[in-house]
Amino acid sequence: MKVEILPEAQEDLVAGFRFYERQGRGLGNYFPECLFEDVDSLTLHGGVHSKVFGYHRSLSKRFPFAIYYRVEDEVVRVRAILDCRRNPSWIR
Repeated sequence: MKVEILPEAQEDLVAGFRFYERQGRGLGNYFPECLFEDVDSLTLHGGVHSKVFGYHRSLSKRFPFAIYYRVEDEVVRVRAILDCRRNPSWIR
């Protein structure tokens, strides 16, 4: 399967990078590396995750983030990459 990261999800990655870079120098660079690994795993495992708010949700292995996506015509479209520490009503 092919993976497409939509512009909204790209903005989420940038926001996460900025947050973690403020926490410690170099941590910001580690964040997208880890999340891209998680997103890349969707080429093999896309569609197996449970649905939340109408999207499949995959949890990151190293950061408290969730990847929300849909599988359409053999393409995994990543809609959002959100911090799980946020209020669930905001995520919806």
